[in-house]
Amino acid sequence: MHTTLLATLLVVCDRLAVMYAEEQAEDKIQESLGLGARPDVDIAGFPFVTQVVGQNIDQVDLTMPDVAADKVSLAEVHARAEDIRIVGDLPTSIQGAVVERMDGDVLLSFDDLNRELGASQIKFTNAGPGDVRIAGSLPVAERTVSVQAEARVERRGDRAVSTTVEDIRIVVPGLFTYRPGKDPARSGLYLHPEAAARISHEAARAKDLLALPSVVERLGIPRSRIDQALRDEQELSRLTGSPRFLQQLSEVNLVDLVVDHPWLLEKAGIDPDLVGSLLKMKPPELSDRLSLSFELPKSMPGNIRLRDIVVKSEGIRADLTGTGLTLGGS
Repeated sequence: MHTTLLATLLVVCDRLAVMYAEEQAEDKIQESLGLGARPDVDIAGFPFVTQVVGQNIDQVDLTMPDVAADKVSLAEVHARAEDIRIVGDLPTSIQGAVVERMDGDVLLSFDDLNRELGASQIKFTNAGPGDVRIAGSLPVAERTVSVQAEARVERRGDRAVSTTVEDIRIVVPGLFTYRPGKDPARSGLYLHPEAAARISHEAARAKDLLALPSVVERLGIPRSRIDQALRDEQELSRLTGSPRFLQQLSEVNLVDLVVDHPWLLEKAGIDPDLVGSLLKMKPPELSDRLSLSFELPKSMPGNIRLRDIVVKSEGIRADLTGTGLTLGGS
């Protein structure tokens, strides 16, 4: 019985020593990395006292919440350190530690992104293993417009994640869709069917539109039929009232035409100031407003590296790896 009691006391003392050492390690890590929130340290292995005597810890699991990473915060940083050499006297005078090997992962959660970048009411969701879907709204010319885009997530160097924002679409429901960019096959200003119908259903508006050679050329309608429609109201009504004409008009890129003929917008019920403000917004500017790139904090040891990047339902995860890490005054 005395042997059992003694063994129990040794186990309790060992666990108390572990708890004390974990608290000391948490304080030291929070201080050395400049963390806003206290990390959680879990020292593995038994007996702990034996490891103390040898000043070498077999394994430590570390969780750090809300780590600042550029303009966003990493929701979680998990790390498992192995073969840790303690610098100083355990358990009361720890100066630092040298970690021979470390593996872990970081999470940039969509919930945090939606909250931290939510001033523009933008939402980020999973669009595949390496892609993020972006949807929400932006204020433009005292109006709120819808924005849709996709971001390709990639590793930049060993310590940063970058996003390439593509296929940006700014949508004003019932009026138009604007795709910024220089590629004529992917960019431009396109009327929605409702806006095209407003032009085609009023003879005066339709005639003004068909009087522009550049529009007629893009519509792909024979010149002879256009001339006939401009002379004959019934033919004009048949032409512009057909579903085929509305589809053709909705497929015409008006981005350069509206610069020379701003009245086109007014006839479609579109505010020219709104379109003018959108045309001034360049793709790099829009991409920066939608970017969710991040970089590991400079306070983290320099030889911690990011590896595989993957987009999951909860956010962007990246693997961490490192060797020969020094913490504290080691």
